[in-house]
Amino acid sequence: MSHAKPAPHEERYDNGNVKLRGSHLGGEIHGDWEFFRRDGSMMRSGAFDRGRQIGTWRTYDRSGKVVKETDFGA
Repeated sequence: MSHAKPAPHEERYDNGNVKLRGSHLGGEIHGDWEFFRRDGSMMRSGAFDRGRQIGTWRTYDRSGKVVKETDFGA
């Protein structure tokens, strides 16, 4: 029996900066994800468990300061 492994996923803006980065597992978003603004600054980060947001998600301002934390539980 084979166990599926997360497949890395990354998308970029047309200016080359990373837009989002994470993994898929069985066709669903899974594991740690990062979302970026067009200027390259991180906008949001958190984790998914097979498509469902889990744990603490953080939203950042353009300087990298955490401006919001949301706890989605386990």
